[in-house]
Amino acid sequence: MVFNSFTFLIFFVCVLTLHRLPLPWRVKKTNLLLASYLFYAAWNPPFVLLLWLSTLADWHAAKWIAAAGSRTARRLALLVSLLVNLGLLGFFKYGDFLIENFAALAELVGVAYQPLELDVILPVGISFYTFQTLSYSLDVYQGKAKPWNSFLDFALYVTFFPQLVAGPIVRAVEFLPQCVASRTASTREFGWGLNLLLIGLFEKIVVADGLLAPVVDTVYGAATVSSSSAWIGTFAFAGQIFCDFSGYSTCAIGVAMCLGFGLPDNFRYPYAAIGFSDFWRRWHISLSTWLRDYLYIALGGNRRGAIRTHINLMLTMLIGGLWHGASWTFVIWGGLHGLYLVAERLLKKSIVGNWRIWRTFLGRLVLAVITFLLVCVAWAFFRAESLSQGLAMVELMVIPDLSPIYVETAGLKPIGKWEAFVTLATLVCILSVHWALRDSTLEAAVSSMPSFLWAVIDAAMLTAIIMMPGEDRAFIYFQF
Repeated sequence: MVFNSFTFLIFFVCVLTLHRLPLPWRVKKTNLLLASYLFYAAWNPPFVLLLWLSTLADWHAAKWIAAAGSRTARRLALLVSLLVNLGLLGFFKYGDFLIENFAALAELVGVAYQPLELDVILPVGISFYTFQTLSYSLDVYQGKAKPWNSFLDFALYVTFFPQLVAGPIVRAVEFLPQCVASRTASTREFGWGLNLLLIGLFEKIVVADGLLAPVVDTVYGAATVSSSSAWIGTFAFAGQIFCDFSGYSTCAIGVAMCLGFGLPDNFRYPYAAIGFSDFWRRWHISLSTWLRDYLYIALGGNRRGAIRTHINLMLTMLIGGLWHGASWTFVIWGGLHGLYLVAERLLKKSIVGNWRIWRTFLGRLVLAVITFLLVCVAWAFFRAESLSQGLAMVELMVIPDLSPIYVETAGLKPIGKWEAFVTLATLVCILSVHWALRDSTLEAAVSSMPSFLWAVIDAAMLTAIIMMPGEDRAFIYFQF
């Protein structure tokens, strides 16, 4: 069940109706929990068992950690949580990847090894909910939280349907206190929640799927492309993945708000970032802060000298890349961002980093453009179907061939001037919005508008959603 479907519309109306009835708060929470299980079971009912396993494992692990009388016992209890969550993630997401690479390594040393194909189905959203429930055990272990006293609340925290399958990754300390007292959205909250749902659907259906996805599919499905088409296809993907993923997060926050719950922001106009530290403070914030708090800092952070800091950054970003998928293209994507962060730290400490021009508007704009272009180079690996395709795309982007825009492929419409214009115009609009709002919020921008103007914009977005033809696509991050 996806937000951009009539099935979800019916489901959401039913959930809202039940939630606004004058029922006891415990009954309302039970209804939300059952609705969340139904929402997840719409993909593959047996995988609900994995949700139950993660829920039970971390609920009891946190209790054991808090009750443990020694440091060894606390570590053993945490180990149970780590083994269950990372074990599930490792088997379902990385089992085939590990076996394939072991077989390739054996072949390199002359050992003939024919592994069994696991052919495991990847449970939707497993990367998100395992990190979410694992953060609860880690917070209890680190003394940042105490074990919660209501299993119903904790089960709802793990499975809350708006953000269950693609985030934001919510911390227990953010969500569980909201379960104490009855929550129903005020008229203002309900209206803004519906607005966020509309904005998220517009980002997904109109911009990501309607305007940009066909160009991306054409370029990355082609047998031969030029440098210019490689850049256009990658620019299109940069816009597509932002609008797709930000669209889901915006929908999730809006749906939760309609139910009276608050979820954290996951994006803060990342394509207006000035530098890569700034980019990761704005892109997929719930994952970047998770990696910072539970991995980078645990490795030592920046407390053990420059060399160790650079190693920690690289390890964190490599693991962050692998979190996205069992493929070397994701590892390279994460590695590139690790290199970007290391290079940025080195440049900031050099003479170049102290130039006065970087504090001017023009200098900041130049840095933002450089940041965006290098992010796009990394996106080429993220989107590529194989390592060889990613390398070929980046080679075309870095070493221009001066050929005109063209794509040679069977069964796909070639990219022409109109497609290139639409892609670049859409990207310019996205970048302009990001730059205009980089130090503000969408809510602040909307509140400063005349109400009639925002009503016109809402009507235009709704009309575009209804009229937009094209293929129905799942959200990109469902595969992670």
